[in-house]
Amino acid sequence: MPRILVVDDDSAIVKLISVILSRAGHEVRTSSHPVEALDLLKVFTPDLIISDVVMPYMTGLEFLEKVRDHEQFSAMPFVLLSSHAERSDVRRGMNLGADDYLPKPFTPQDLTTAVEARLRRVGLNQQSGSVTQAKALGTAQVMWQGAQVAWVSRKALELFFYLLEHKEVTSWEAAEALWPEKDESRASSLFHTTLHRLRKSLSNEAVVSNNRKYALAPDLKPEYDVQRYELLSGQAEQGSLGYEELRELVGQYGTFLPGADSPWVDDVRARLEQKQLILLGLAAQAAGTAGKPKEAAQFHQRALGIDPMSEQDWRGLSRALETLGDPRARLAAQREAWWAVDLD
Repeated sequence: MPRILVVDDDSAIVKLISVILSRAGHEVRTSSHPVEALDLLKVFTPDLIISDVVMPYMTGLEFLEKVRDHEQFSAMPFVLLSSHAERSDVRRGMNLGADDYLPKPFTPQDLTTAVEARLRRVGLNQQSGSVTQAKALGTAQVMWQGAQVAWVSRKALELFFYLLEHKEVTSWEAAEALWPEKDESRASSLFHTTLHRLRKSLSNEAVVSNNRKYALAPDLKPEYDVQRYELLSGQAEQGSLGYEELRELVGQYGTFLPGADSPWVDDVRARLEQKQLILLGLAAQAAGTAGKPKEAAQFHQRALGIDPMSEQDWRGLSRALETLGDPRARLAAQREAWWAVDLD
């Protein structure tokens, strides 16, 4: 599925483009600010970028310049949008490396034709298959060179994600994290064995070492779902995400590396649980504001599934159920969980 990044400070335009391109079979990610979009590009590699020209703080032309500064995005299809751009702006955009210019207002056909034409020209299938994807939320898998990695051992997969989380580590740091119950000599031996298996699963160049420190090779550049989840969580806490985006984001959460059992994994799970609790609270608040008490109740119940002692969520659940006229509001007020019964 082709991936499109849309950058525009006009929420109505963003929603319109998202609907049109989603219906056309594209995966769409949006940002209301070019600076946020640059952060998003660290964890999400699109196949094409669509950006407005006139935006506060950073114009679409300045955004284009910064995108083109990165070798990884130097040839990525880039479409400019504007309702009142001067001819000189359009010319400058093309000189900076924009591939197309689409004036506002545009029809759905105008947009999809421009997008499909640009994707065809760059050979989308070949580009998408080269992206390394690391998924750890609710699963544990890595896509590399267009195929799912068949790991030689479960610990090799865990070491991969440990390196992804910690960037650069000594052999002792990794050994202590993955085999805390072993003595130093045994843990060191296990680390080097597992490192060999990791390289065998990917390639000999997948992990590099320097000054007795180990890291994933820079050219891997994996799209990491945890990193993207935390980046978007930060944007949500700043109030930059709308209700639908919040709904999508909370739906991406899942147990980190299910089946893994190490102290460092527990630490990551605890960190992500706190992020999810914050997101569920924001989603519940947004649902209430949007006049959707049933969805607000569902968000509060999901939060209580993580932290059953959250008074804020018990109160929110009780209020939402009262609004719905649901008799279970009394149970919520008494802090009684009925979780065998869904709110569907």
